[in-house]
Amino acid sequence: MNEAAPIDAGQISGLSVRGLIDLRADATPDAVFLANPVTGNTTSYRELRDRCAAVAARIAGHGIKPGQAVAYALTNGPASAVSILGIMYGGYLATAINLVAGNDTISYVLSHSSTQLVLAQQQTRELVAKALETHDQPPATVLVDDGFFDTCGDAADLPAPEHGDDGLLMYTSGTTGRPKGVVLRQSSVLAGGANSVLAHKLTPRDRALCVLPLYHINGLCVTVMAPLVSGGGVVIPPKFSVSTFWSTIRDHACTWFSVVPTQISYLLHDVENQTGNPADVPGLRFGRSASAPLSPDVHEAFETKFDLPIIETMGLTETAAQILSNPLPPGERKIGSPGLAVGNDVMIADTRQQQVAAGVEGEVLVRGPNVMRIYLDNPDATAASLTEDGWLRTGDLGRMDEDGYVFITGRLKELIIKGGENIAPREVDEALYAHPDVIEAAAFACACDRYGQRIEAGVALNTASSVSEQDLIDLCTSKIGAFKSPDRIHFMAELPKGPSGKIQRIKLQDLFDR
Repeated sequence: MNEAAPIDAGQISGLSVRGLIDLRADATPDAVFLANPVTGNTTSYRELRDRCAAVAARIAGHGIKPGQAVAYALTNGPASAVSILGIMYGGYLATAINLVAGNDTISYVLSHSSTQLVLAQQQTRELVAKALETHDQPPATVLVDDGFFDTCGDAADLPAPEHGDDGLLMYTSGTTGRPKGVVLRQSSVLAGGANSVLAHKLTPRDRALCVLPLYHINGLCVTVMAPLVSGGGVVIPPKFSVSTFWSTIRDHACTWFSVVPTQISYLLHDVENQTGNPADVPGLRFGRSASAPLSPDVHEAFETKFDLPIIETMGLTETAAQILSNPLPPGERKIGSPGLAVGNDVMIADTRQQQVAAGVEGEVLVRGPNVMRIYLDNPDATAASLTEDGWLRTGDLGRMDEDGYVFITGRLKELIIKGGENIAPREVDEALYAHPDVIEAAAFACACDRYGQRIEAGVALNTASSVSEQDLIDLCTSKIGAFKSPDRIHFMAELPKGPSGKIQRIKLQDLFDR
């Protein structure tokens, strides 16, 4: 394991990504930062600095100026992580391309961001080329291959980026309209990683498993930036795999992992196809859940089956991931809550952005060094989301108890209004998740002549299940009453999701609201 002292918050606040990488390379040059579980190859902090410098110099060789957008269309792996860090190391704006967003969205992102250069791989090159077909002056595409990290000039000739410079541009998936480009400073990217270090007490002895895509804020800021901040390491397989999940953790001595609720459900329900289990890894401390609410029933079932604590958290693209987290054991974890504010301030506010009393529902607001600077070229959206005194309006509804734990009750734009009564889709979701055969569930609104809106839901079941639609409706009725229960339940092999693994209700609504 790595041996180095964690960097305190005071040091982080003044560093750029380049400054932190250089510091780590000087302090612990031989400590392993990245590991490839497929090839067994590793990347030390010294090698990380050298390769990031090579990436920066290669980009400069294409005439790209610091501050300009360099996009990455990359699948997961250590080489991709180095490429992304290398973009920021050179002071360029790392622009994430969501590989599953669809051609029109990718084309829009490349155009809207004024991307000057695209880093791609053999398997993503055609995707990029297709998206650029309608561009009059498309940016060049460079392949990240075996020779990509060879020295190609001197990065020392490039001006060192400042911690307040823009570092990351990541587009929110959104539910309607075009995605918004979230601009995060280099300092904000590191602050997001530092929040995870603080919440999970990460040290240089910790090693993460990263199974979430690096074009998503959770994968990048939690499982890459947090180990960089703590001086630890990260294992990055090509993708999430139920069958090899535990064996990869065991073989590479991972001490923690970050996943989304749908992955927790698959690990819980598909035990027969898994090699190994948490009991094989005595050093495994915890799993972390984020990006979407975790059903209390799924949470408790997972911990009962695997005897491993799952730490529920909450974060946003606009906050460089983590804003809330439950404490590690033996601290009090409240099932159903993403926890306490960590590294930033969180307030529950009324419609005038004034704090409400404990237990009262309002909008969740966040303020701290991890909060975005702007939405790119979208002053109206920026003004609507950022208050004059620096609070980010998340659009999430919630309440805070007297101990400071936040409970998310819904989304301002997702509330189902049936007969004039507001119904949070999550309440219906959790009733459905109470059935042991339900792997995925999401309630949504459909138009209704009688009530204005009615409730329907999409559900994915364990393949061996024989549960019927009426069985699930009856279950919901027993838990939340007939008025809030779905009128229809649609069985699907898999529910539509965004890049983070979050189920997208709007797509379900588009499918069935006819």
